[in-house]
Amino acid sequence: MSVLIYAEVSNGKLAKNAFESINYGAQTAQKLGTDAIALVLGEASDAADAGKYGVSKVLNYTGEAFKNLVPEYAVAAVVDAIEKTGADVIVFPHDYTGKAVAPMLAAKLDAGLVSGAVELPDNSNGFVVKKAVFSGKAFAHTKINTDKKIISVLPNSIGKNVGDGSAEVETVSFDVSGISTSYTVKEVKKESGEISLTEADIVVSAGRGLKGPENWGMIEELANVLGAATACSRPVADIGWRPHHEHVGQTGIAIRPNLYIAIGISGAIQHLAGVNGSKTIVVINTDPEAPFFKACDYGIVGDAFEVVPKLIEAFKKFKAEHQ
Repeated sequence: MSVLIYAEVSNGKLAKNAFESINYGAQTAQKLGTDAIALVLGEASDAADAGKYGVSKVLNYTGEAFKNLVPEYAVAAVVDAIEKTGADVIVFPHDYTGKAVAPMLAAKLDAGLVSGAVELPDNSNGFVVKKAVFSGKAFAHTKINTDKKIISVLPNSIGKNVGDGSAEVETVSFDVSGISTSYTVKEVKKESGEISLTEADIVVSAGRGLKGPENWGMIEELANVLGAATACSRPVADIGWRPHHEHVGQTGIAIRPNLYIAIGISGAIQHLAGVNGSKTIVVINTDPEAPFFKACDYGIVGDAFEVVPKLIEAFKKFKAEHQ
């Protein structure tokens, strides 16, 4: 018995959510009195760093087949790793990869799956996992009764405990030639910008209150000062002011940063559903009746064209005084 953690790779290194998943899996293994082992598909130069977050070993599946995500190949590799490690609990990040691979794996293994876990499993009476439901408005406690248990972890829910360890990395050659797939990767487009939206600790987002794409310069400047990623509401993406990969909300990307700043966004329920997991929400809007003010932690009723430049100036001054 062990806990196997799917650790995602981004640009040749372990992704931010990989360390969150590893930490979750390692703490789960500790509660169960067993070992935590990470599974890495593709080249990751810092794979041994997984040991700092609690795993003793990393199985690194290398080869051209794992350069990009092909769900069938990933499922086959995870099954192979389960056979090698005897894992009974398998942990994924709750992102595009986890949403594609975990359900397929659950079907193949006839295993119970809880997606979007927000706390460590409670094993005091069986194996119970807490998850968010109804777009984050409530929580469900789900008991997994199957021998194999699969969990995907909601980003920014658990945090990371960093130690000094280093994991043993075992390179595994895996033949995928006999595995059929309906997927063909023709092109991979990298997300623009220095900070990935899904991994950002701070996100600065704007809506139609900006009045036009020509005014996005101050949003990008504020994001740059804060070391943040930029995002937008759906209407802004639909009318072409910003690219669709910046659209956050129920029909876009769901994010859970430590700080979310919404500028000129009214806060429709579909938008709130994708950002209400943020630790702190700040809203800037001219309409004091905007729905977002009922959901935010801090609100500023004012014109973005007056407020944002003052914020940029204040943050620059603060950074200069504390460098």
